[in-house]
Amino acid sequence: MEEGKRGTILITNDDGIDAPGLRALVDSLVNTNLFNLFVCAPDSEKSAVSHSITWLHPIAAKQVHIHGTVASFAVSGTPADCTSLGISKALFPTTPDLVVSGINRGSNCGYHIVYSGTVAGAREAFFNDIPSISISYDWVEGKSNPHDFALAAQVCIPIINAVLVEIKNQSYPGRCFLNVDVPNNVANHKGYKLTRQGKSIFKMGWRQVASDTEERIMSSDMTNTDTPTPTNSGTSSTSPEHRLFAREITVTALAGLTHADVDSQTYFEGWLQSVPKHLSSAAL
Repeated sequence: MEEGKRGTILITNDDGIDAPGLRALVDSLVNTNLFNLFVCAPDSEKSAVSHSITWLHPIAAKQVHIHGTVASFAVSGTPADCTSLGISKALFPTTPDLVVSGINRGSNCGYHIVYSGTVAGAREAFFNDIPSISISYDWVEGKSNPHDFALAAQVCIPIINAVLVEIKNQSYPGRCFLNVDVPNNVANHKGYKLTRQGKSIFKMGWRQVASDTEERIMSSDMTNTDTPTPTNSGTSSTSPEHRLFAREITVTALAGLTHADVDSQTYFEGWLQSVPKHLSSAAL
């Protein structure tokens, strides 16, 4: 990034281009008046798709208006597709200085980074030697509200600024990207802490369901275990030859919480934590 040049940021996510987390992040960055912003994000919910990519058919990119951005596109692909397309110069005229993926509706700590489309959006940039950050907010159903995304975005601006300063000074460390988790009580967070990846994970099983529209609402970190919503519409399964199954959480395994510096423990304590992700940890 040249001296005096405005930093260029590409924004993506996995919750979809209309998600409040992405819109709050864009608004906060626009309000700084410091950056050229591009958005390339999925046109629909793509939570928990991990680092899947589209290979066998083309993807569609539809231009949409998002206030304050140079250009924005809703894409019929995965978060990794969106990042790959956004940095390729096939869609935008320039390569971004930084890719930011988020803000995700739900935390992404421990082994959940393997499933996360949000983290994959940042990891795809890392694979292409572009600095990147994934951001997640610890959304708690019944306690959190959409305004919390604005607070989460605001507390992440110093991290984004610091990374861009290091990029400009050519002192940003390669071989890693940052995964940021913002605690639920963001207005009263304890500060910023650099941590390491823990081993927390939600063990999952399967249950048979009656129709393909019987589902539970689940955030991309798979922490929301709301009661399933049965309906009478959709494909029904009434024979042994045709069955339908839905995932469910069976055990919450928070391994590693005895260590004070792991990601899960840190954000439970109210810290805004950032974990450097190396290629080795990205491939766990």
